[in-house]
Amino acid sequence: MTSDDGIARPGDGYRKGPVLLRGDQVPSETSDQRLLSRSEGASWIHGDPWRVMRIQSEFVEGFGALAEVGPAVSVFGSARTPVDHPDYALGETVGRKLVEAGYAVITGGGPGIMESANKGAKEAGGLSVGLGIELPFEQGMNRYVDLGVNFRYFFARKTMFVKYAEGFVVLPGGFGTFDELFEALTLVQTHKVTEFPIILLGSDYWSGLLDWLRGPVLSRGTISAVDLELVRVTDDADEAVKIVTDHGAALREAERAAAAALAADQQAAAESTGR
Repeated sequence: MTSDDGIARPGDGYRKGPVLLRGDQVPSETSDQRLLSRSEGASWIHGDPWRVMRIQSEFVEGFGALAEVGPAVSVFGSARTPVDHPDYALGETVGRKLVEAGYAVITGGGPGIMESANKGAKEAGGLSVGLGIELPFEQGMNRYVDLGVNFRYFFARKTMFVKYAEGFVVLPGGFGTFDELFEALTLVQTHKVTEFPIILLGSDYWSGLLDWLRGPVLSRGTISAVDLELVRVTDDADEAVKIVTDHGAALREAERAAAAALAADQQAAAESTGR
């Protein structure tokens, strides 16, 4: 539940998976906090196997809900960006232009930049997806989400962001946005996922981070120069969407070529067997 401006308030309730809690029912700890706590002694022997089942169910529900979304792009950014901020308007533009280019838009489902991208997508007539998370604050799915899935665990949620996206567009944000950005970069750098574009929107915001990466991080040899090519920076929503669409077109052409080659090999094998 959200207020009239689409932003979740503390009084709107606390979502714990599919359950909505209010008042005295709101827990003092999140599911992630309990999972990662070392204060349970030996009780984890009895509790953790059941947690595994719950985690498994989150993956099953997420895969089931998103399997038919089609081409999509994940958009990240701050939950704290006010509606009248230029970054909010930029998020709306990105969401709208991604839909116009044939993509669904996936966000964290919350307020701020997430809401703006969902709003742009929904008002453009596209599919607006929100992947919510159990948090003690900034809770609730914004009103522009058409398809929403709530998660207890960050790692299950982040898997969905990556699995169903053909690219990431990252607007200014805080620790959560940095976490999502660097996880995506790490997965691409280590070839854990098929390479997809990662675009940072807002050069004034991201320039300090990029200067640090190009400076002390690169000079110490903790990354390679080629790693810096994994991320693109722009101030133009049109350019960001074009980077995604160009990569998507190349990806689909490669898939068509691979399918044609496989069919040709199978045909050749069949003809050889028939001789």
